Amino acid sequence: MSVTLWLSLAAICALGAMSPGPSLAMVLRHTLGGGRSPGVIAALSHALGVGFYALLTVWGLGAVIVHQPLLFTLITWGGAAYLAWLGVKALQAGRQSVLITGAMATSPSLAAREGVLVALANPKLILFFVALLSQFVSADMGAWAKSLIVATAASIDAAWYVLVAIALSHSRLLPWLQKRAHWVNRITGVLLIALAVRVLLG
Repeated sequence: MSVTLWLSLAAICALGAMSPGPSLAMVLRHTLGGGRSPGVIAALSHALGVGFYALLTVWGLGAVIVHQPLLFTLITWGGAAYLAWLGVKALQAGRQSVLITGAMATSPSLAAREGVLVALANPKLILFFVALLSQFVSADMGAWAKSLIVATAASIDAAWYVLVAIALSHSRLLPWLQKRAHWVNRITGVLLIALAVRVLLG
């Protein structure tokens, strides 16, 4: 995988993680309710769930490329359409995506359990990975490159949510995120649509 292609993957993964949603709200609740430690544990366990979905997606797409190239083409085009739809929805979200979070009684074990469950119980996550990673997986891609994709998705997810937990534990990050959520949505929407156009143009 070229550096340029990897940077594209990393940028999309980063914006996907930064987009306000149930995962961010979950990390914020545990941080507000128990401090830095539960927040970091929730972030890391969520990244494990993300990595698991990314692993299933990458190896599954690799098998489809080898055995069903026509099906992979259809998945790629369907993925492009889904990415474009997500981009439009992100642009339409505007200022509506305001995080509503409250402190909750928590513990390290509860934070770890909920972090994984929020990731695995989100059906949109696997659809996002199929749509996204189908643009980066190729027939001649080796195990190292596939592992790099999985590691990139999981590590970026972990890095962002750990950063949120650490910063929120001693700062006013939540109001800052709430005020700028619409900008995150807009940037995410533009990049997702751009990626979809890139696929359609070959």
